Amino acid sequence: MKKIGINVKRKLIQIAAFGFTNSKLANFSKGNIYTGNWKQFCNPGLNCYSCPAATYACPIGAMQAVAGSMNYRFSFYVVGFLLAVGVLFGRLICGYICPFGLIQEVIHLLPVKKIKIPKWMTYIKYAVLLVFVIILPAAVTNYMGIGKPTFCQYICPAGTLEGGIPLLSTHSELRQTLGHIFSLKITILVLVVIGCCFVYRFFCKTLCPLGAIYGLLNKVSFYHMTIDDHKCIHCGKCASVCKMDVNPVKECDSAECIRCGKCVESCPTDAIHLGFRDKKSSQ
Repeated sequence: MKKIGINVKRKLIQIAAFGFTNSKLANFSKGNIYTGNWKQFCNPGLNCYSCPAATYACPIGAMQAVAGSMNYRFSFYVVGFLLAVGVLFGRLICGYICPFGLIQEVIHLLPVKKIKIPKWMTYIKYAVLLVFVIILPAAVTNYMGIGKPTFCQYICPAGTLEGGIPLLSTHSELRQTLGHIFSLKITILVLVVIGCCFVYRFFCKTLCPLGAIYGLLNKVSFYHMTIDDHKCIHCGKCASVCKMDVNPVKECDSAECIRCGKCVESCPTDAIHLGFRDKKSSQ
């Protein structure tokens, strides 16, 4: 019962979080974007502000808006929010709360041959965070000193899927303004979808700047993984079931670990623990 429970619990939380984050479903038919009071708060996971159903703002979009403006008070709020969430939970947010993470997992269910990506590709997301989320919005500004949200504008596949396509389907005037930028974003979305078919959470592993932030905080987060060295028999089962390509015994605080619990389910000696309470560790 225990081995089934963790996975079922995670899926239920993912679905509930997805619905809670995107509760304004009626806006899809109207082609509207919710702009009420709740939009001043950030969703911990990646979910486009412009998605008609979105109740909360996207933290990456908010970071870019801050970097490209003079509103430093809001800057402290966004950065502080992400740091607080990251220090508390690390990439647990990616595994349980992120709406686009759930979408990727659904795509990965398609019956095609699954592959692994080389390790170096997992570092691309840190370059995306540094260049497209932090540097460019602050450095490349217009005559009013306002920068562009470059990640949202040129890359974000979640924005294209959740916001761009639904709004274009209900607003003919927007379709008349399509150009090279939208063609670029559609191309990126198609590549990400194809990547997710073959690679588990392809976008999370390679491009997601939010995953990069939470990943950097995985080593210090209060919610963490510990290994009981007295119980571990080094059978390798935990590493073999990890879809994020992590060996929990060697790197239980890996920046790639989304705390999904598959390794906990697979451990025959109950040597792996996830939670807030300290346990005897091999570290």
